[in-house]
Amino acid sequence: MDQLTNSNEGYHVFMPLSGKRIILGVTGGIACFKAAEYARNLSKEGASVQPLLTENACRFVTEHTFSALTGHRTRTQAFDPSATHEIPHIKLAQKADLLMVLPATADIIAKFAHGIADNLLTTLFLSFKRPVLIFPSMNPDMYNHPATQTNLEILKARGNIIVEPESGTVVCGARGKGKLAGWEKVLYHVKKALWPKPLKDRKILITAGPTREPLDPVRFISNRSSGKMGYKLAEAASLRGADVNLVSGPVALKDPMGTKVKRVETAKEMAQAVFSLAEQMDIVIMAAAVADYSPARFSRQKIKKSDKDIDIELTRTTDILMKLGEKKTDRVILVGFCAESQDLVQNAFAKLRKKNLDLIIANDITQPGAGFDSDTNRVLLIDQEENVEELPLMDKAEVAERILDKIQEIIALREY
Repeated sequence: MDQLTNSNEGYHVFMPLSGKRIILGVTGGIACFKAAEYARNLSKEGASVQPLLTENACRFVTEHTFSALTGHRTRTQAFDPSATHEIPHIKLAQKADLLMVLPATADIIAKFAHGIADNLLTTLFLSFKRPVLIFPSMNPDMYNHPATQTNLEILKARGNIIVEPESGTVVCGARGKGKLAGWEKVLYHVKKALWPKPLKDRKILITAGPTREPLDPVRFISNRSSGKMGYKLAEAASLRGADVNLVSGPVALKDPMGTKVKRVETAKEMAQAVFSLAEQMDIVIMAAAVADYSPARFSRQKIKKSDKDIDIELTRTTDILMKLGEKKTDRVILVGFCAESQDLVQNAFAKLRKKNLDLIIANDITQPGAGFDSDTNRVLLIDQEENVEELPLMDKAEVAERILDKIQEIIALREY
């Protein structure tokens, strides 16, 4: 195999919640309309979503809305005349992987905390033995009231997961903490509750994005890296239980949840940040596109345009990956990336050996969907034994999962 296949055949949308069964308990708050949107989003992520609405929730939204969005009949009653042979709250609890209550009002939080079972949701809560996610949403004064805060602490102490609301202006016009968590935060915590934690207690350092090498106060040399691959790796590692440090060049991305982020600009700053952390790490993944060259001289004043050409002298930057490979011990797993426009496999093998890597991720940037700033990638995974695994075109989030799967295989072999 000399190059990756030039075909989009087999590409599919990544659905990380495929096969997961979620009960979505909706209570009577104005954020019910968001719950409908989130129910649809969860279904699009692959989850089987069973809606369960309280009587007050039905005053804000209809059960038909949730049935249409999820493909499952919405449950509202503790006593279902059509199900004479089963007890709804017990049967539902036995089938589901996760119970999420969104929005969770002050009333339902109080009932959960004190074991009141007066409707289908509260009785199901008492019989549910798997993870429970509670998403409070209410007026800030209600949220901050000592009674609500005490009830939330009781629920936390019992192992329930409370995802705190966000700050801002709520529907009644009040400002403060009480807005329902945004979709990205909701999805992260759903995954976190469902994911196994094979990387628990592992310390991982990941780099991402480009670096910028300044010519003058307004100009710099850089590259087209978006940082998306490194950020997907950081979030995926966090979901698997790792203690994640992300060193990021300048990108237009939000900090991944569950990670410690250090932002840098230049190759020199990235090297300093990486070397200060590397010795504490179990795994280092260098996904950043670090500049190989930097201007030899920096002009403190803006270089003015003239009729003459100018020459820019460049000097080599520190090869961070090479330095890490020289000092690497068997305790550390070192992973590099290799983006090429020709001779992909040969160049990847050479870099793997030269830089003493345990794994290299190689991609041909000329292939459709595999270049910089894309949400997808097609890569080769090559280990020290020069085993080559070719991944087809897939979302970078799925590529991140496959890379971490490979790293876990390496860990298992070393610990065998």
